Amino acid sequence: MKLKKVAMGITVVMASSLLLVGCGSSDDSSKDKKSTDTKQTETKKTAKTAKTDGTMTDGTYKLEEKNFDDKGWKGFMSIEVKDGKITKANYDYKNKDGKLKSEDADYEKAMKDKVGTGPQEYLKQLSDSLVKGQSASSVEVVSGATHSSDAFINYANQLIQAAQKADTTTISINNLAKMEDGTYKLEEQNYAHGYRVVFSMDVKDGKITKSDYNYVDKDGKLKSDDADYEKNMKAKSGTGPKEYIPALNKSLVEKQDVAAVDTVSGATNSSNQFKIYAAQLQNAAQNGNTDTIKVYNLVEAE
Repeated sequence: MKLKKVAMGITVVMASSLLLVGCGSSDDSSKDKKSTDTKQTETKKTAKTAKTDGTMTDGTYKLEEKNFDDKGWKGFMSIEVKDGKITKANYDYKNKDGKLKSEDADYEKAMKDKVGTGPQEYLKQLSDSLVKGQSASSVEVVSGATHSSDAFINYANQLIQAAQKADTTTISINNLAKMEDGTYKLEEQNYAHGYRVVFSMDVKDGKITKSDYNYVDKDGKLKSDDADYEKNMKAKSGTGPKEYIPALNKSLVEKQDVAAVDTVSGATNSSNQFKIYAAQLQNAAQNGNTDTIKVYNLVEAE
């Protein structure tokens, strides 16, 4: 349309041509302004989503399992974050008809008779525990619902990481899938007490063949090689990184099951953290996603 006007201006009079050129300049200025505004908006969005301090961005974050288990259920979960805090968590299972496990009276009765709890109770307990503790590691395992508790803790951890990156893309868990061969890595980005976690896991023929979990300082020194740290921790709790880190790695390779990994006495927090990250790496292996998982972990005041 613009080219047509310019052609008409040249045919009729020079004055019209000049007028059209003036109008063209105005349009270009408007486009430039819009372009600048768009870039500024994108910059603002980038600034909002580029947080690296481990705090959560407000929003709703979701996760879904892809496959139904042998009893016909698959899990889903969401958390809501407001003012940087988890205000609501929802964890449940649905069948092919969309019916919720928490509303299945027969399932509730059968499970409660057998183990003392049912989905009406333990699903709410897990969600309430997350809201109260504000971290996956603070969630209390519900007696009688250990498997669901472990899955909840794993999924809560991944949703919190999504909130730390302001990524509202629904997380897809390829549960029940065989792990694909490759090396899967996870790294914390922030240092706590001078160290951050680095974790890699090798999978071959669908089996974990190597687990390399450790902590590294800013100079690249490993916690398992830190003699002072070893001495101080061992004197206090009876074990140190030189013992518990290899023990955790060995246990994962031997058991091939995160839930079966032995908690090391004196290193409970590290053991729980190991299990949470190992479960996340197994999910990555089920998806065949070898991109390094970057964890913008929250570091409390030291």
